[in-house]
Amino acid sequence: MTRRTPVRTAIVAAAVLLAGAGPAHATGSASPQARTAQHAAVGRHTGAKPTPRRIAALFDRWNAALATRNARAVAALYAPDAVLLPTQSSEIRTTHDRIVDYFEHFLQQKPQGRIQERHITVLGPTSAIDTGLYQFTLTDKNGKVGKADARYTFVYELRGGHWLIVNHHSSVVP
Repeated sequence: MTRRTPVRTAIVAAAVLLAGAGPAHATGSASPQARTAQHAAVGRHTGAKPTPRRIAALFDRWNAALATRNARAVAALYAPDAVLLPTQSSEIRTTHDRIVDYFEHFLQQKPQGRIQERHITVLGPTSAIDTGLYQFTLTDKNGKVGKADARYTFVYELRGGHWLIVNHHSSVVP
């Protein structure tokens, strides 16, 4: 088994981008690292008007980052002043380091999200909201796989040419 390094991941990302990676939803059987590279292009602003489809692809990018099991890769999708109200913690995360801390613990469960219902509102050329219901597949320490249903809201803002998460609220469905 080869060990993935940040340099190798960057090389994979560059190769995918140079090859003209297809739409964000067309991931096929690519590795998590290759999917993250494909989804990295999703967050870059191309000058095109944001559409619900483009905003939906930002979740795919985030979900692909979860698959890398790299907390820093996930946290990099958040703005420096982002607020995270996470699913499995009562602590409001308002700094990059605290967001990384949350994902270091959450990623131990090998989460993968699946949207069950969504409502996207494009607020303007530089902001949008994606809110709805998602379900996580989680694996505990003993390898037992379970599901967790949650409500979510992602608020995205275009900053420095990249779509970033400025607010993310996730809570278990009562």
